Amino acid sequence: MTGQPEFKCAIVVSDELPTGLAVNAASVLSLTMGHRVEGLVGADVQDADGVTHPGVIHTPLPILVAPREQVAAIVRAAATQDGMFFVSFSSLAQGCKTYEEYIAKMAVTPTAELASVGVGLHGPRRQVNKLVGALPLLR
Repeated sequence: MTGQPEFKCAIVVSDELPTGLAVNAASVLSLTMGHRVEGLVGADVQDADGVTHPGVIHTPLPILVAPREQVAAIVRAAATQDGMFFVSFSSLAQGCKTYEEYIAKMAVTPTAELASVGVGLHGPRRQVNKLVGALPLLR
């Protein structure tokens, strides 16, 4: 092993999103990943004064940007790969004011009509790198 973790995380948001919506998408995706990927968040830690601080993610989590079409292509590719956890965030979800509204709108929207504005990935390093390796960071 070369010191690199076996697994990698990344978030990709559409370059069409204004900064606030891009940050919102990345936040929603990271919360879902932290909840769904066991062991992604590290144990609580203590500082020199003995104060306990909640654990944070223990691996880098780059926030990258790509054109919306490429975000959708990454979602489709991630869905076909074994060992890859992914979560897609749609413009439909981003436009809802409540979770109840989201549930209701999703119930009547076919998968093909969901426009992905972001995707969170966790999987084998090589697979994640293949999907997002050349993308620039959100600035």
